[in-house]
Amino acid sequence: MAFSLFSSKNRIINLIVNDHSIRFLELKQATPPVAQRWSERFLPPGIISDGKITDIDTFANILEECIDEWKILRREVRFLVPDQLVIIRKVSIPAEIQDDELKGYLYLELGSTIHLPFEEPIFDYYPLTNNGKTKDLLLFAAPEQHVMEYANLFSKLKLIPVAADISPLALYRLYYQLDKANKNEVLFTVQFDLTGVNLCIFEESVPLVMRHFPLAFNIEQWEIKQDLSNMLIYKYIGNEDELVIQFEDIFKEINKLLDFYRYSLNNEKKDITKFLLNGDHPMLQAIADEMNDRFDVPNELLAIDSEANGKTDSVPANLLLSLGLALKEVQ
Repeated sequence: MAFSLFSSKNRIINLIVNDHSIRFLELKQATPPVAQRWSERFLPPGIISDGKITDIDTFANILEECIDEWKILRREVRFLVPDQLVIIRKVSIPAEIQDDELKGYLYLELGSTIHLPFEEPIFDYYPLTNNGKTKDLLLFAAPEQHVMEYANLFSKLKLIPVAADISPLALYRLYYQLDKANKNEVLFTVQFDLTGVNLCIFEESVPLVMRHFPLAFNIEQWEIKQDLSNMLIYKYIGNEDELVIQFEDIFKEINKLLDFYRYSLNNEKKDITKFLLNGDHPMLQAIADEMNDRFDVPNELLAIDSEANGKTDSVPANLLLSLGLALKEVQ
């Protein structure tokens, strides 16, 4: 389940670009997952907005500096399609459509019987059920223009894009690799970052529904530094009431998605069994504590045990999504 734009090879650099940072990670080993090296660069507001490149010249200059500093010129790269661009939708098609005809059929139906909020999508699908009359599929789609803008820029700067993925799958891949997944589990992932929150519900390994919500970000209210491990440290110096309002809005959206799953997707037959929380927001532990108080569902803050990976320090929380991306096509 990913966008089948590129071929894939080993020894790949993993890049994650969001509205506030560029992050890279190189995998040392997959079992247990261990990062060999990594770094991060802050992106000032206005360069990437809602997942789209809005100032390509500045972004290209910064990315070129990163490529030189990180010594990744001419390396193959995987990257995440920004959450804001991704649509996950369940669709039904006639059962007589053969597996080798599915891609072509979906391509023809997009824009006519299958409607998306953008034209010329790049897409992939995952088969769900077949009742003899219809087949249900999960459709993953994003606007090709914006995805290829990243890929083409990487190529122009002498990187070699070989795979694109989406963040819920990267996060779940790491969760699964760490042997945390349970049979018959309904997992609600909450990726809580500095400038946005992504919510996704999985039945076992299948992401059924996803929602993304931006967070207002005023750079004047944050102190940003880089630590000795080359990761960004964010400290909030603004009015805490503003953050409380932001968090309150997100908790309401979590409630709405819980209700949507219970009453619309499942007719009260199933319920969420666990929250999985991850992200680069500096108040992630406080968010986890608040979720424990508000929701009658177990909440796990994703982390890698330092003893398990044989290192004296644990992998930083804001690297875990990159680590999940690095596990793509490794397991």
